[in-house]
Amino acid sequence: MVEVTYEIVEHDGGWAYRVAGAYSETFRTRDLARHAAEEAAAKQQQAGQTDGIVFQDAEGAWHQELAPGSDRPATKVQD
Repeated sequence: MVEVTYEIVEHDGGWAYRVAGAYSETFRTRDLARHAAEEAAAKQQQAGQTDGIVFQDAEGAWHQELAPGSDRPATKVQD
């Protein structure tokens, strides 16, 4: 199972959470950033709809798959 980590970091004169190198909006306090990260992490674990997806791989070949809405990653928030 994939695990996604939300890391609380100083950013742009305040605090943010970072996931896979991408930053959230900036918050005034560390506590606000942590609360936002906890909400985002919880939402990411919620099951969604099963749906078909189409994507192109690195070699340029197209693929079709069924993405189950129950296939959600484990998440954690780290200071």
